[in-house]
Amino acid sequence: MTNVVVLVGRLTHEPELEYTAGQGHAVVNFALAVDRDYKNREGERETDFIPVRVWRKQAELCAEYLSKGSQVSITGRLEVNSFETDEGDRRKSYKVVAENVQFLDSRKAEEPAF
Repeated sequence: MTNVVVLVGRLTHEPELEYTAGQGHAVVNFALAVDRDYKNREGERETDFIPVRVWRKQAELCAEYLSKGSQVSITGRLEVNSFETDEGDRRKSYKVVAENVQFLDSRKAEEPAF
């Protein structure tokens, strides 16, 4: 069986870098805005906001070089977690665990002030 997700989109907020309590592994979380390929009945493109998690060295690089609005390509897997609310309702949460993150924006050199 295969679980592969490929996304291209822009970060909706600054990456949030944390370290795990036990072994101190870096983990970064952010959401990715991904436009759908088609337009709705009103002629507008809809956007999905997808939570993404990145681990270890790649997480540290994402935290250092990405910011809100950065465009990235992500290859990873979909992770689904089930939980029960305090009211006893069953819920699921979804996120993409990135295995490869490619930065698509070029770093622009600051233009000299004249």
